[in-house]
Amino acid sequence: MPRIRKFQVTFDCAEPERLARFWCEVLGYVVPPPPEGFDTWDDYWSAQPPERRGAWFACADPTGVGPRLFFQRVPEGKAAKNRVHLDVRVGTGLVGAERLAALDAERVRLVPLGAVHVRTLYDGNDACIPMLDIEGNEFCID
Repeated sequence: MPRIRKFQVTFDCAEPERLARFWCEVLGYVVPPPPEGFDTWDDYWSAQPPERRGAWFACADPTGVGPRLFFQRVPEGKAAKNRVHLDVRVGTGLVGAERLAALDAERVRLVPLGAVHVRTLYDGNDACIPMLDIEGNEFCID
């Protein structure tokens, strides 16, 4: 019998906390509490060596159902199209104009957070809206 394993999705990025907080807003995720022994994340980061401060950050589904998202600082910038991306599923079960309206409402919510609208794909029945997050990573609203 196959085993189902928990997994996390890891992002290489320039600003882990900023990107994690963006995705918290997009998905309704939360920032987990700081490690044991620290009252705040600022306390935790202050206790780290300077080269490790802000090196990573995470966010989690408050229901515990979705995967944890982990963001780690890397020195190089994004160089090419993502090979893997997240689909933010807001139109499940909807078709036509109703689906397009739901996706477009989510687009309107995300742009002020720093997301970039790439284009809207709509064939009269199905729709998808490719977007970029605040560091240029592709994702889709579908």
